[in-house]
Amino acid sequence: MSDIKRLVLDVLKPHHPSIVELSRRLSVLNGVSGVNCTLEEVDQETESIKITIEGTTVDFSEVEQTIAETGAVIHSIDSVSAGKKLVEEVETPQDR
Repeated sequence: MSDIKRLVLDVLKPHHPSIVELSRRLSVLNGVSGVNCTLEEVDQETESIKITIEGTTVDFSEVEQTIAETGAVIHSIDSVSAGKKLVEEVETPQDR
């Protein structure tokens, strides 16, 4: 089974904990090298955020559990990169 190198998640979370705290919690998981949390939308009770996680061996179940422990839910898995190295997307004529 290939190791996950990058996950991009669409997450809905309550206002607390902050994205700073959520980023810290995710960044200390085994196999995680870095985390980026970006606020996409705010309403009265929740925040929509995009979370990008990179590492050598990202364990999706640990990520999912950590997110759930904060009261947040994963709306969608927008991108997954796995294998020996990260492969960046290449723009094709269909993308224009």
